[in-house]
Amino acid sequence: MVRRILHYTTWSSDDSKHYNAQSMTPGQFLARLGRQLRERRKLRGLSQEQLGELSGLSTRYISQVEAGRGNLSILRLLELTRALGVPLHETLQPDKWHPIVALIGLRGAGKSTVGKDLSRRLERPFAELDGLIEDEVGLGLAEIFAIHGESYYRRLEREVLTQFVGTSAVLATGGSLVTDRTTFDLLKQSAVTVWLRARPELHLERVSAQGDKRPMAGRADPLADLRSLLKEREPLYAEADITIDTTHLSTAEVATEAVRRLQELESLR
Repeated sequence: MVRRILHYTTWSSDDSKHYNAQSMTPGQFLARLGRQLRERRKLRGLSQEQLGELSGLSTRYISQVEAGRGNLSILRLLELTRALGVPLHETLQPDKWHPIVALIGLRGAGKSTVGKDLSRRLERPFAELDGLIEDEVGLGLAEIFAIHGESYYRRLEREVLTQFVGTSAVLATGGSLVTDRTTFDLLKQSAVTVWLRARPELHLERVSAQGDKRPMAGRADPLADLRSLLKEREPLYAEADITIDTTHLSTAEVATEAVRRLQELESLR
């Protein structure tokens, strides 16, 4: 599958595999461990300097560890995990950590713009699930629905998401993904889900500003239809781990709030 990654972070096919220390070389193990520690630090909102102060380790050493070049002793790893508030065994078994942050919500929620900002802050790649689906079959969404129908799209959506599970990324999902119970359950099991919530008027205003005519095409009262659609899906979106009302927030403010809420959620684990 061709992966449409919109962020600069290097993407490795190995990232899609579950963690298996026995099959890794020492270099691969240290690289994966360093990446996990860096992501934990970012979610705590700590700089390398701050983590150094908390752990008693030098910033230079922490930088080497996060880059996969530091040969950690078990005691130094213990110092780092204590400073991060993470149990040592979870750091050594990072497959239990959900590395995907998945954004859900109606079209116009800001999933793409917020997702790109959030990916920079968390230092993870950004991808759009619909883009991955288009790359998989070489067709645009409109063509997929016109030629093959919705059931075919739903099957593709589930298959592509299954391939994506296990990666470390920020993922923007399609607005209707939550309506497929099996696919939505897979997403919830594999990611931290964030619902970007907004008033129906704002959803319509945003997509119209982007030149997207789909919400209004062939509809006598698109706003009323959008209100009805949001009301229907709200109980599903509300199953997300985190809900952020974006109505009065800028993209940067939403991303900042997302990082804060991710930190809170991680501290409870």
